Amino acid sequence: MTDYRPIPCQQYAELEVAIMHQIRLRVGWHTPDGKVRVEQLKPTDLRTREHEEYLLAEDSHGYPLEIRLDRISRFTPL
Repeated sequence: MTDYRPIPCQQYAELEVAIMHQIRLRVGWHTPDGKVRVEQLKPTDLRTREHEEYLLAEDSHGYPLEIRLDRISRFTPL
C-alpha cells in the first residue's frame, strides 16, 4: 500500500494549465530521501502510476525529472 495523498483539484488544474501553456514554474519539493529542492522547471506532463500521480518536467538544463505530486510543497509561475 502506498502513502500517497492526492493533491487538491485546484492545484492539479493549475499544473495542467502550466503544461498546456508551457509556463515555467519555480517548484519546491521534498525528495524521497527527505532533501528539499527548489528549481525552475518546465512542466511537460502529468502521469499516474500505481495509484500515485507525478509531474514530469525538465530542469533548466533540459534534464527530465519526475516528482510525486504530494511531495511538492509549492509552485509558482515565472
